[in-house]
Amino acid sequence: MPPSLRRIAAFTTDPAGGNPAGVWIGDALPEPAEMQKIAADIGYSETAFVAPVSGSVRTIRYFSPLAEVPFCGHATVATGVALGTDEGLGDFVLSSSVGDIAVHVFDGPLGVEASLTSVVPTHKPLAPELLAAILTLLNWTEAELDGTLAPVLAYAGAWHAIIATATHSRLKDLEYDFDALKELMNDHGLTTLQLVHRVGPMLFMSRNPFPVGGVTEDPATGAAAAALGGYLRDAELTEVPTDIVIHQGADMGRPSELRVSIPVAGGITVSGNAVTIR
Repeated sequence: MPPSLRRIAAFTTDPAGGNPAGVWIGDALPEPAEMQKIAADIGYSETAFVAPVSGSVRTIRYFSPLAEVPFCGHATVATGVALGTDEGLGDFVLSSSVGDIAVHVFDGPLGVEASLTSVVPTHKPLAPELLAAILTLLNWTEAELDGTLAPVLAYAGAWHAIIATATHSRLKDLEYDFDALKELMNDHGLTTLQLVHRVGPMLFMSRNPFPVGGVTEDPATGAAAAALGGYLRDAELTEVPTDIVIHQGADMGRPSELRVSIPVAGGITVSGNAVTIR
C-alpha cells in the first residue's frame, strides 16, 4: 500500500482551529533527509512519520520545518485519530526516540478523540540568568510573573521553560526577537516556552513560542501540556489525581483545548479531538 500524507488539526473540532500537523503513514519510514524535506514542504510546526513494527506498535518520528524533534504531542494526537480512523478505535503504542507513548483512540461527545500518555515527567529550577535572558527577549519583567508558580524547566518527552504570568493581559501581549530567542533556546536545549496564566485551579491559558522549529508560535502544544501537568504534581502545586484544561491558540486565531489528566504517579495523559483539514 502506498504511503499516505494527511493534514490534521489537533485539539479542535474545527479545521480552522487547533494545531495543524502532517501525518505520514507508510510501510517503512523514509530516509531522514526525505522526512525533513516533507516536513519543510508541509510547513506545519510538526509532521509525524509512522510505520508499523508489529501488531498495534508503530515507530514514530517527528520533524519540524527546520529539524527533528524528540516528541510532539499534537502530532501524536493527530496520528492517533488517523490510525483509529483507518484501523478502528482502541489502543496503539508509538515507539519514539524518548520511549513508548501509549495512545488511546475513542469516541468522544464531539467526535473521535485520542489521548496520549507521556513518559515520566521531571522538572528542575530555571536558572536566574536564563530566566532573565528569556524575559528580556520577551520584553517581560519579573514583577509581572505569578509568584505562586515558580519558573522551571520541565520535561515530558521534550524540555520546555515554564513561565507563568500574573495576568492574562501580559500573556496576550506577546512579541519577541525571533532569531535571538531561537539561538538562546537552541543553546539550552529548549523545544518551546510554555508561557501560562492560571485562570483558576483547573484552567490555564497558554502561549508557546517555537522559533527553534521555524514557527513563531504553536497553537497547541501537547508535550508542553504534559510537562506542565508533571510540574504541578511533582512540585505539589495541585492535589492529585486531578484534571486540568489548557486553552491555547486563541490569541493567534486558532483556538485549542487540551485536557490533561494528572495521576498520582507515572506519565501524564493529554487528550483532545482532531479533524482532517483537507
